[in-house]
Amino acid sequence: MALNRLALLRGINVGGKNKLPMKDLAAIFEASGCENVRTFIQSGNVIFTAGPTVSKSLADVIASKIEAQFGYRTPIILRTTEQLREAVRNNPFLKPGGVEDTLHVMFLADRPNQAKIAALDPGRSAPDAFTVVGREIYLQLPNGMGRTKLSNAWFDSKLATISTCRNWRTVTKLLEMM
Repeated sequence: MALNRLALLRGINVGGKNKLPMKDLAAIFEASGCENVRTFIQSGNVIFTAGPTVSKSLADVIASKIEAQFGYRTPIILRTTEQLREAVRNNPFLKPGGVEDTLHVMFLADRPNQAKIAALDPGRSAPDAFTVVGREIYLQLPNGMGRTKLSNAWFDSKLATISTCRNWRTVTKLLEMM
């Protein structure tokens, strides 16, 4: 059964590096067996429909095709509509009257183990705050993403996984589009 899915690519079209036109990215997804392919903004958000056979190895297939065509390999994290809906529902920093512009979600490729989560330093970048829930890290960054020490590299090394981050506005827009 084909499901709506979301692919989140890490580190493309950021600061002039890893350039990848969205029409080329959509074509790669279509050539890989995906249907109803749509992209959102230039940072590697792809909504598509695919069955379980295509989805099973899709992240590796797409990453390999990008590497062959553009000369770099980028991590790709997949979510279904229900998984994204759950991620939105689980945000512990979302409060009525809260400042949504400070909220971000880091999507993880794998679920980290509890010992590694417990070893994270909650005071690493005060007043920034984070909470790990399943395969997401929820961030509240009052001074913005550019000033925090809560980076992809830090979480990836501490949790032994790969992450990609989106601001709250993008996350909710992607869910709306799905």
